[in-house]
Amino acid sequence: MQSFLENVLFQLNKNGDRLEELTYIVPSKRAVIFLNKHLSSYLNTPVFAPKIYSIEEFIAEIAGLEYATNTELLFELYSSYSKVTLEQKDDFSSFLKWGQTLLQDFNEINRYLVDHNSLFQYLTSIQKLNNWGLSAKKSELISNYLAFWNSLPAIYSEFTQHLLQNKKGYQGLVYQQASAAIESYLKLNTNKTFAFIGFNALNKAESRIIQKFLVDGSAKIYFDLDACFLKDPIHSASHFIRYYKNTWPYFKSNDLLGITTNYASKKSIQIIGVPKSVSQAKYAGNLISKIYSTNRNDLKNAALILADESLLEPVLNSIPNTLKKVNITMGLSLQNTALASFFEALFELHINKSKNGFFYQDLLKFLSNPYTVTLFTEGAIDYSKKLQEKIHNNNWVFLSLNQILAAIPILQNLNSKIFIDCANGQDLLKIHQYTIELLKEKISERNSFYDLEQLYQFYRITNQIEAHLDTFKFEMDLKALKNLFFELLSKETLDFRGDAMEGLQIMGMLESRVLDFETVIITSVNEGILPSGKSNNSFIPYDVKQEFGLPTYKEKDAIYTYHFYRILQRAKNVYLIYNTEPDVLEGGEKSRFINQLLTDENINKFITHSIASSNVKSNIPRKVVINKSPMLLEELQVLATKGFSPTSLTNYIRNPIEFYRKNILKIDALNEVEESIALNTFGTIIHDALEDLYSNFVTQRLTQEMLLDAKQKVPSVVQRHFNKSHSEADLTKGKNLIIYNVIIKYIEDFIAYEIEQLKKHQIILLGVELNLRLELNIPELAFPVVLKGKIDRIDEIDGQLRILDYKTGTVNPSEVELMEWDSIVTDKKFSKAFQLLCYSLMYRRKEKKASFEAGIISIKKISAGVFRFATKSSTRGPKEHTIDPDVLSVFESHLKELILEIFNPEVPFTEKED
Repeated sequence: MQSFLENVLFQLNKNGDRLEELTYIVPSKRAVIFLNKHLSSYLNTPVFAPKIYSIEEFIAEIAGLEYATNTELLFELYSSYSKVTLEQKDDFSSFLKWGQTLLQDFNEINRYLVDHNSLFQYLTSIQKLNNWGLSAKKSELISNYLAFWNSLPAIYSEFTQHLLQNKKGYQGLVYQQASAAIESYLKLNTNKTFAFIGFNALNKAESRIIQKFLVDGSAKIYFDLDACFLKDPIHSASHFIRYYKNTWPYFKSNDLLGITTNYASKKSIQIIGVPKSVSQAKYAGNLISKIYSTNRNDLKNAALILADESLLEPVLNSIPNTLKKVNITMGLSLQNTALASFFEALFELHINKSKNGFFYQDLLKFLSNPYTVTLFTEGAIDYSKKLQEKIHNNNWVFLSLNQILAAIPILQNLNSKIFIDCANGQDLLKIHQYTIELLKEKISERNSFYDLEQLYQFYRITNQIEAHLDTFKFEMDLKALKNLFFELLSKETLDFRGDAMEGLQIMGMLESRVLDFETVIITSVNEGILPSGKSNNSFIPYDVKQEFGLPTYKEKDAIYTYHFYRILQRAKNVYLIYNTEPDVLEGGEKSRFINQLLTDENINKFITHSIASSNVKSNIPRKVVINKSPMLLEELQVLATKGFSPTSLTNYIRNPIEFYRKNILKIDALNEVEESIALNTFGTIIHDALEDLYSNFVTQRLTQEMLLDAKQKVPSVVQRHFNKSHSEADLTKGKNLIIYNVIIKYIEDFIAYEIEQLKKHQIILLGVELNLRLELNIPELAFPVVLKGKIDRIDEIDGQLRILDYKTGTVNPSEVELMEWDSIVTDKKFSKAFQLLCYSLMYRRKEKKASFEAGIISIKKISAGVFRFATKSSTRGPKEHTIDPDVLSVFESHLKELILEIFNPEVPFTEKED
């Protein structure tokens, strides 16, 4: 296969042009490398290399201007905006939301040589019509809005004049100036011959410049297009070149050069549908591996083209390790790097800092970042982890710098400057620079060149911002700095280095211009990606663009069409991969280009179409089964000697695996910071407060006066226990204030309920929070088994002894009413009844009481009274509330069966389904 560039050089050489004396202009810097390579094969004697420009470099030379950086342009534009007379102006942070869009519009206006005054006047008139009303007087908002549109000519003039004074410009301005200077350039370069190679969609400035060269007779232009597209009057691939052929005066007497007939030549085109984006990356990796193992030569001239460039990382992770030569022409967006997440966490840490200190969530996010771990690790000790543990253990919601240093004193000597106060963006930039220096030292120690390269790019952006802040004398707040930082970050990439002439080439669609490959793999061939569809990031409406000859989505679609079909022209093996599961983020249905290929008589005979799917294994979830090893039985024996609590045994009834995790392995829920009171803490505060309020009444008959006195103490007692459980809690606002008042209300309602009971009954309080312990007699076990627990309350009501348990959750009567005794140790529904019977058994052995009752008081549902334990023979049968020795004997036999099952080595811990 002869590539397009080789064909152009062949034609030039054949026509007698001295290749070493020509000046070449190509669409991209990458094309410069390939053209140089092909030129070397034609030049047999040592010569000075001819000048080869990318179009942007060539235009800048004609204009005599330097391209300004995006950072510089944003600052210059804001400076110009600030100088224009407006009653109300946006700050820099608000400006960033629309400044980039305005820059793009200025760029388009200049590249297409549009009269900016006419366009801005047109736009202003449209806005006036849109905001027209019967009232002569406009609101302040509308007036300011219209004033902004009226100010656009002044902003544009101030902006462009200042740039030109400094011999700088954005792309459009440089192109406009080059268009104006072309006559002078031609006069100064009469002895040079130029070759424009591989252009398609030219803006008006480029079109005017190239036509001037052609008419002057000092240039040739070669288009990379197949004749079948040129002959088709409606095919979008030839949209632009067809227009040049029909409208440029030069082509009235000259033929188009570079036109070939390769598209319909024999080739293999495989269209593969794959579900979701990452699967496409995996499929591409497997495809490359298959090609490499079958015929390595097929990858010597191969390209993997990512229509969606965000797939670069998953693609890199999918490339087989056996493939040694890979060149990546596109860059990895800095916004997608781990270092970007570190700086984002650092920004959020300072932006969200309040007078109370750093918010724990921001601090935990920052501390858990791998780069923070790198910064805060000294020797083998990770101090970031230690600080996280301190935050969790102390339930700190806000932390000051002093608190951080008090918790981890060594940080004073490490990196405490990271946490100092920032009055403005300039202060935070200094922290960034300080942090980058620290990271550089740490990363250099482990020789991670990839991380160092990333760090350098962040260092460069930080210094750029600082330099421009000094130049333009802006004072920037933290949010504005963050917005600017990430706006610039989104435009920057981490460039990879490789051999551009050998091995697999991974590139974006635009990087493929004028290049040819025998094997081509294109991913994400979906609507909304290839072509990109209707995206309109512009202040200029569609109809105004049409009126002034600016490009719309139709022209952009034609550009994508040209690139897609151009890359297929000389390829022998083509793989088009599309996403079969379209959505908003990952593109729409398969691209129209695929449908066009399938109906193209020139090419469809070479096409195969298939849907790929991964091998899905049906994994039926298995129940977790833990066999009881001798070591596990020893742990159980230790637990039995210390004592089983009713709660631990109900864990086993509910799910033996839960019992294994919580009570044997001691794996509890994650220790998380409670911004507001959690349910378990809520219950603890109520229990502790009731114990505090009632402990002085033990052995006494309750009176209304005693309870009224206790009720007066409720707020102070609750606050004391609230602070004990949640020392950092702010009880003056937010959820904590609500929960604090709810707890007070619950306890006051409970006391009010007790006062009402005293009008009908006599109550004697016998004990609160009574700790009990009982050694069970189980002859089958050669070691003691202890049952232990704490009874919330024991009292007598009209002579009837009661064991009471407080619950802050919901309680239903059916949960403490038993029909089948087997259910007490098999059905988790009766866990509350099981607990009551455990308390009753322990109390009966200690106090030798003949009979009593047991029940649950629902603090949340106090009006329902006591939910008393009962046995009954049927759903509607009579209830027996008395707990006597016979009841406890039956329960104890079932309790022993349960414990024997726990210790039975033949019965593994088996997960129960919910």
